[in-house]
Amino acid sequence: MSSGESTVGAAARHNGPILVVDTSFGLTIGIVGHEPLHEADSRQHVEKIEPYIARAIDEAGLRPSDIATVVVGTGPAPFTGLRAGIVSAKAFAFATGAELLGQDVLEPQAWWDWERRGSQSVSVPRLVLTLNDARRKQLYFQVFEVVNDTVTPLSDMDIQYPQTIVDRVTEIAVAHPGVLLDILGHGAEKYADMWESLRQSGIGVNAVDDGSVIHADGSRGLEIFALTALRKREKGLPTPTDPLYLRRPDVSLPPPLKPVLKTEQK
Repeated sequence: MSSGESTVGAAARHNGPILVVDTSFGLTIGIVGHEPLHEADSRQHVEKIEPYIARAIDEAGLRPSDIATVVVGTGPAPFTGLRAGIVSAKAFAFATGAELLGQDVLEPQAWWDWERRGSQSVSVPRLVLTLNDARRKQLYFQVFEVVNDTVTPLSDMDIQYPQTIVDRVTEIAVAHPGVLLDILGHGAEKYADMWESLRQSGIGVNAVDDGSVIHADGSRGLEIFALTALRKREKGLPTPTDPLYLRRPDVSLPPPLKPVLKTEQK
């Protein structure tokens, strides 16, 4: 992504307008190239999805039928709000004939980190721990290596308690000695004391930022988010729209009856 005309901006002009819908943390809706609309309160965003879509399209001087592509955030995130956003995006794409692409919210964070380094030497590898608050004192996370214009996952996407995340990041950092670590996403500052333990282990934590690309960088954030999905489409990679909930079920099947009870029931 250059500092001049963005790749997504060019893609939007070539392929038509792009609508972004994400409910992974609150609500973010916007047309690429325009400032997005946000609703931070997750208790209210469900009823605001459709009005915000209509407002974003209207403020961009478009009609629903003009939208060529819908990029929907697939999480990872708590399931109920996430599902509402995905269902709304699917319904809009079905009604208008727009192409529908799914995009998780963690990988764009790594691309955002790469861009924010700007004049710094992008050829120097950087580890990026991307986060989203999962509540219940847990975090969704994934670790990436960013070098030049390449973002490579070094861990699977998962949900864990901060201490477990610290342990996993430590294992990865040991295999990449001397590499600096950036920590980005909702929950980064909330658990800042845990990241301090990484520093005490000799890991070079460079930045801790509670922001996310789709909330903190305006229209450019939408572009980076959409571009991540467009890259995959251009490479022929899947862009599924299934919600990434990740949390293990809170209930389990009861254990089988003991043999003595089975005998008594005969």
